[in-house]
Amino acid sequence: MLDKVESTLMLIAAGEFAMGILGNAFIGLVNCMNWIKNRKIASIDLILTSLAISRICLLCIILLDYFILGLYPDVYTTGKKMRIIDFFWTLTNHLNVWFATCLSIFYFLKIANFFHPLFLWMKWKIDSAIPKILLGCLAFSVFISLVVSENLNDDFRSCVKVKKKTNITVKCRVNKAQYASIKICLNLLTLFPFSVSVISFLLLLLSLWRHTRQMKVSATGCRDPSIEAHVGAMKAVISFLLLFIAYYLAFLVATSSYFMPETELAVMIGELIALIYPSHSLILILGNNKLRQASLRVLWKVKCILKRRNH
Repeated sequence: MLDKVESTLMLIAAGEFAMGILGNAFIGLVNCMNWIKNRKIASIDLILTSLAISRICLLCIILLDYFILGLYPDVYTTGKKMRIIDFFWTLTNHLNVWFATCLSIFYFLKIANFFHPLFLWMKWKIDSAIPKILLGCLAFSVFISLVVSENLNDDFRSCVKVKKKTNITVKCRVNKAQYASIKICLNLLTLFPFSVSVISFLLLLLSLWRHTRQMKVSATGCRDPSIEAHVGAMKAVISFLLLFIAYYLAFLVATSSYFMPETELAVMIGELIALIYPSHSLILILGNNKLRQASLRVLWKVKCILKRRNH
């Protein structure tokens, strides 16, 4: 029964992976082609491309760990393989959170309407600062990943990943407790960029409310592009917040599952939920005019090809 469940979960995971790779690869490809064509890249495109690449890497790491856990769990009996997987998972995980936070801040600074001197200064400086901020996020994520991988015991996975387990010893309990404490600290670190995204969303909401009130006073009946920009940015930010909460909870499930009897199955369910977060790129595509137009052109070409084959 357990084998059937694991096979079903792997099939679902492969489907989520395929959708995520297609969506994020499309974002990266469109922006890179425009970059090559125009010999320059806009700040929003740079953020979206960085986010798409980090999500592709995160998808690959999660799926790799997922299939190793389900098919070849004894691979993790050596500490080196454990350290490599944990390093890249921690790296891509933090990059995703920080890049998504950069996107939230960028939307806030570019779309919100405030007249505070600090806000106006940040709005003026954001375009030139984006490359430096992204590089800073990369450097910080690499540093955190190195610290995490160096502080994990080599024999930890041999206690929790191997199917043919012996009785759990005191040493294994200590290793589990250490691993869990490290993962909890990592989760607490990601709460800071998440909080920044929440603040950006609330300030965008405040800006939209103030702008809507001003529109009612002026009693203009035409479509307002500012309101449309606010709503589009808020959809992107709130989708990140909701999916990150699901990813965060799934990460906690996967971490705490090392204390459960059916460790492998619990981790697989947690990782299956975690795959949803980097796989979801549809809102980013629909919220960006250039990406939306490119996707419509692709769909039109696919439709034409299918029509030709039918005739």
